[in-house]
Amino acid sequence: MPYIERSISEVLKKRVSQSKCTLITGARQVGKSTLIRHIFPDYNAVSFDDRLTRVQAKEEPVLFFMNNPCPLFIDEVQKESSVLEEIKLIADKSDDRGLFILSGSQRLELMKGISESLAGRVSISELSGLSAREIKGIGFNKEFCPNETYLSEREKELIPFDNIWEIIHKGFYPELYDVERDWHDFYSSYVSTYLERDVNELIAADSITFTKFLTATAARTGELLNYSNIANDIGVSLPTVKSWISVLERTGIVYILQAFSPAALKRAIKTPKLYFRDTGLACYLTRWLTADALKNSAVAGNMFETFVVSEILKSYTNAGKDYRFNIFFYRGKDKRSSSENEIDLIIEENGVLYPVEIKMTGNPNARMLSTASVLDNVAGKKRGAGVIVCLIDKKMYLQDDLIALPVEYL
Repeated sequence: MPYIERSISEVLKKRVSQSKCTLITGARQVGKSTLIRHIFPDYNAVSFDDRLTRVQAKEEPVLFFMNNPCPLFIDEVQKESSVLEEIKLIADKSDDRGLFILSGSQRLELMKGISESLAGRVSISELSGLSAREIKGIGFNKEFCPNETYLSEREKELIPFDNIWEIIHKGFYPELYDVERDWHDFYSSYVSTYLERDVNELIAADSITFTKFLTATAARTGELLNYSNIANDIGVSLPTVKSWISVLERTGIVYILQAFSPAALKRAIKTPKLYFRDTGLACYLTRWLTADALKNSAVAGNMFETFVVSEILKSYTNAGKDYRFNIFFYRGKDKRSSSENEIDLIIEENGVLYPVEIKMTGNPNARMLSTASVLDNVAGKKRGAGVIVCLIDKKMYLQDDLIALPVEYL
């Protein structure tokens, strides 16, 4: 299959043209190196996966940069972050833009090194796995926000997702779409490589225990993050599980969605939710081996929700936007009963809170988002129209301020 154009390409080209250094982060195998080599073919390129290259960069940095002149792309730069000081010196001596493109799969380690050495000198972007838009060849590249402007523009490039469960089950790593790669073989190799090359550099754990941990975590995608529950399942300590979850987040395997809990919502639960970044990996770890089995399983709802959340996050990163301060969820106690109410996602934009419900149904109704009125209590914010992202085949108004949306609108 030919190269799949990545939505972030134009954003990245602009940032490279305006910055001396550009950093792109993302999990292993999401296509960082392929993307850079495709849109910046004239750059020299080295990878710090190669031990000898790392040794030279560490012990002879001046010689290393003489042998690898700018413009230079350094892959997996976090493996030898000492070069960041030399990059700073080179950048400070030049007025040129686009001197360095750096990439890495351990975000927090990179952020620490960048903040210490390249503060104010680097533009940072995040690359996720393929989006459904990219897989379908859709050029629309704005972040998901269910306002009138977004919906009207998105409708101009709608393509049916007839095989949605096959996409969810297959996952979003580019290699699965580049070649006829066996699904089981790819994920088996990915987990093994990930354990050997990344995780073992960050933690001390035997592969069997850690694989059990990955499986236990994948089984909880779309749920409130309960560290104790996972620790009890696999027989390790609570601090160990917290540390390992942190590793998964830092290396782009999971996303921790924070709760929306302003002072006005006194009964809000502050526990975050956990989502796997890639549904295919979550399916492999939990042994849902076919799309049909997944579709009819007890976890189908959680996998569908994981897919929707992941696609929304991708829409932000591909548009060059930071989602961390815009996307939350809400769960709180209803003072009139003992039940808990939840809003799957709250998207904040320009002081407006848009409630989003995610339902694996073809028959949505207004009761599914009846909790949205709780947002009226948040001072200084307005409540926007709510949406229910579901499996219907066309957009449908359920109320004047509530729309049921097909997944094609993501």
